[in-house]
Amino acid sequence: MHRRTFVKNTGTVAAGTLIAPQIFASSFAKKRVAMVGTGDRGTGMWGVPVMKEFGELVEFVGLCDINPGRVQTAKQFMKVNCPTYTDFDKMMKETKPEMLIVTTVDGTHNEFIIKGMEYGANIITEKPMTTDEKKCQQILDAEKRTGKKVRVTFNYRYSPHRQKIYELLRAGAIGNITSVDFHWYLDVYHGADYFRRWHRLRNNGGSLLVHKASHHFDLLNWWLESDPEEVYAYGALEHYGKNNPFRHTHCRPCPHKDQCKFYFDVTKNKKYVDFYVNNEQYDGYHRDGCVWREDIDIFDKMAVQIKYANKVQVSYSLTTYSPYEGYRIAFNGTKGRLEAWIKERQPWQEDAYDEIQLTTNFDKREIIRIGNDEAGHGGGDLRLRKDIFNPQGKDTYRQAATSRDGALAILVGIAARNSIDTGKPVKIADLTTLKPGAVKL
Repeated sequence: MHRRTFVKNTGTVAAGTLIAPQIFASSFAKKRVAMVGTGDRGTGMWGVPVMKEFGELVEFVGLCDINPGRVQTAKQFMKVNCPTYTDFDKMMKETKPEMLIVTTVDGTHNEFIIKGMEYGANIITEKPMTTDEKKCQQILDAEKRTGKKVRVTFNYRYSPHRQKIYELLRAGAIGNITSVDFHWYLDVYHGADYFRRWHRLRNNGGSLLVHKASHHFDLLNWWLESDPEEVYAYGALEHYGKNNPFRHTHCRPCPHKDQCKFYFDVTKNKKYVDFYVNNEQYDGYHRDGCVWREDIDIFDKMAVQIKYANKVQVSYSLTTYSPYEGYRIAFNGTKGRLEAWIKERQPWQEDAYDEIQLTTNFDKREIIRIGNDEAGHGGGDLRLRKDIFNPQGKDTYRQAATSRDGALAILVGIAARNSIDTGKPVKIADLTTLKPGAVKL
């Protein structure tokens, strides 16, 4: 990557401006940062690593969570000396952060993003930006009204393998792109975990078409450099939820644990015990919830057709109970085909690289190998954090995601969900004031 190390000047650390979008002005003081939502993702992605990597540039001035026990645990885990809150407004008024990191349940992102901007903070939000078209519009309106900026943390854009695909497509390796085949597989461990946690309810996560697949739709939007225009989808819940003869509230007290292959012993994970099990008394949340609960109302298999403004057609699918985890993608073009098969969780085959296969019409096949030994989504996590807290140079690969990028990613999933519910195709332009367009390269 082209990132340079940060520079110390006469003992004072200078924080640079963010690259596209440019959110924060140069300063010789540490950035005042607050975080709302202090669970596993917040502390594991934006807490401990940020303090370790950018402690000279960043100061946490407040942590907030609806669970008082969890927010105290987060403070200890992150090893920061800042006040903790269960009242978001009080935190914002007292700490006055320049930057607010939003890592709450997806369905509440809009509330904290909007309030955060109204209190004068720029926003770093986990994907998905929000969960339905109305909340999306509210965020876009608030950003325009307040003059503050929203950055959506699409870490997948930053991994070397996906960046290489972007470079090859931009270089015209397969000519004009005409169609894409994209199929994502979640295994029976990671996939099941979404049905075990709060994500199982559409009201919380918008379904996996929004919570999980917004990652994938953003990659498509980024790779194709065009906007999605129309969506048609199928989906069903045929494996988890009510599709089992027995169930319980959660795994620990379950009388069926000896016969359930999806039994999850949360006590073997110390962080989960510290953050969730020890704090159940405050909110009743079970990190080891039963995957067979009858209140599950999201899909476990999904198939989506997407038409882009530049006329590219995409066939996408997501399966949540596969024996392995990863994805297959193929770009079909006027001069050839670019494809990859990425194994994210397949313990019997641990390669030190990922491959891209480039096959040109009337010519030969080329295998391109990209190292994958970096932790955190193939190195994407660290590169993303660098781009936010210590950016250097230009955004050569257009990896910094704006609110528009965040909106278009979730709008594909929202449109797909709406299409499944109604049985009709959905036009992206009918959902918000954003109007899709073919991006000229």
